[in-house]
Amino acid sequence: MDHISNSTLVGVLIALIVVSAMFSGSETGMMSINRYRLRHQAKQKHGAARRVLNMLERPDRLLGLILFGNNLVNIFAASIATILCTRWFGDYGIAISSLGLTVVILVFAEVTPKTFAALYPERVAFPMSAILKPLSYVLYPFVWSVNMISNGLLRLFGIQTGDDQDEHLSSDELRSVVNDAGKMIPRRHQDMLLSILDLEKVTVEDIMVPRNEIIGFDVNDDWKVLSRQLISTSHTKVLLYRDTIDDAVGFVHSRDALRLLAKSEFEKESMLRAVRPLYYIPEGTPLNVQLLKFQRNKERIGLVVDEYGDIQGLVTLEDILEEIVGDFTTTMAPAPSEEVERQDDGSVLVDATANIRDLNKELSWSLPTDGPKTLNGLILEYLEDIPDANVSLRIGDYTIEILEVADNMVKQVRMLTRTGKKRLI
Repeated sequence: MDHISNSTLVGVLIALIVVSAMFSGSETGMMSINRYRLRHQAKQKHGAARRVLNMLERPDRLLGLILFGNNLVNIFAASIATILCTRWFGDYGIAISSLGLTVVILVFAEVTPKTFAALYPERVAFPMSAILKPLSYVLYPFVWSVNMISNGLLRLFGIQTGDDQDEHLSSDELRSVVNDAGKMIPRRHQDMLLSILDLEKVTVEDIMVPRNEIIGFDVNDDWKVLSRQLISTSHTKVLLYRDTIDDAVGFVHSRDALRLLAKSEFEKESMLRAVRPLYYIPEGTPLNVQLLKFQRNKERIGLVVDEYGDIQGLVTLEDILEEIVGDFTTTMAPAPSEEVERQDDGSVLVDATANIRDLNKELSWSLPTDGPKTLNGLILEYLEDIPDANVSLRIGDYTIEILEVADNMVKQVRMLTRTGKKRLI
C-alpha cells in the first residue's frame, strides 16, 4: 500500500469505523428490541418489523453475520491505522495505532452506537435489517461455517441452538409487564388486568357472603308473612329453605314471583314450582375456575359447601366480576365502607367481621390473608382464645385494641399502623 496516499487511507479508516459502528449498533438494536411490540407490528404488515422478526428467529445466524462483519471491518481498520502511524511516527507507530484505535473504536464504534441503539432499538434495527438481510446471503458460506463450529461447541455443553424457543411469560412476569406499562395503559385498566391475573390466587371463600349473612326465607313460615318478604325483598334471587339453611330448597327469582303475582297464582305451591335448583361450589375453588364454571353451567349464583357438604356461604357471578372491575357503584370512586370508621387521632375503628382482603384493598394494609378470612378469625387464631374487651395485641405492624366482644366473637376493634403501642399480652 505504499503507493496509496495518507489522505486516502484516512478516508478508508473513517469509513471502516462508521461501518463498525453500524454493525455494533445493529447488534444491540436487534437484541434489545421489544419482541411483543415487534410481533404486533409484524401482524400489522409492517415490512421492516416482519424482516427483523424473521431474522431474530435464528439469533445464532444473525449474531454470526454481525460479528463476522464487525470483526472483519475492525481488523482492516487496525491494519490501516498501523500503516498510517508507522508512516507518521516510525517505530512507535504500532504502539500508537494500537492505543489510539482502541480508544476511537471504543468511543465511536462501540459505546456510542450501542447506547443509542439500546435507547432507540427500532430506529436502528429497522433500517439496518434492510442492509443485513441481503448481506446474509452474500456472506452465507462464511457465517454458516462460523455457526457450525460455534454451535458444535455449544452442543458439547448440552445447549441446543436449533430449537425454536418461543418466549412465554409466566403470570408473575406478565404482572410485571402490566405494572411497567406506565402511561401506555390507564391506571384503572392496569388494576383490572392485575385483578384478572390474581383470580387464580383468590378462592370463593375469600369473597363469599358468610353463612350467617345469607338472606333467605323459611318456606315453613306462614304464607302471608312469606309472600310479603318475597315481594318486598331488594334481592334479585332469594334463597328458600326449610327451618334451617342446611335444608335449602332453592333460589327463587323475584321476576318469577312478580309474574305469579300478576297472574293471581302467587301461592306457596306455585312459588315452590318456580324454585330453581341449587348450584353448589366446593370451598377452595379458585375464582378463575369458578368464573368458567358459571359460564359453562349457565349459572350466576351458588352455595359454597365444605368437605362435609355443609353450607358455608354464597357466591354470585357479580362478586367475581367485582374482583376484576371493583364495586358496581354509580361513580368511579369507591364508596366508603360501613365496616371502617377513621378517627381524628389516626386510628381506625373496624368491624371485626370485615373481610381481611377487603380491608387490605380499602386501607392499603398488608394483613396476612393465608389463614382466616375475617379480622375476627385472625385475632382468634393469634390469641388461640376468645379475648375480653380492652385487650391489645400486635400482628406485624398493626396494633389492635379489642373494643367489643359478644356471642363468642370479636365485634369491633381499634387499629393503628404506628409502632410502639403498649402490648398487653
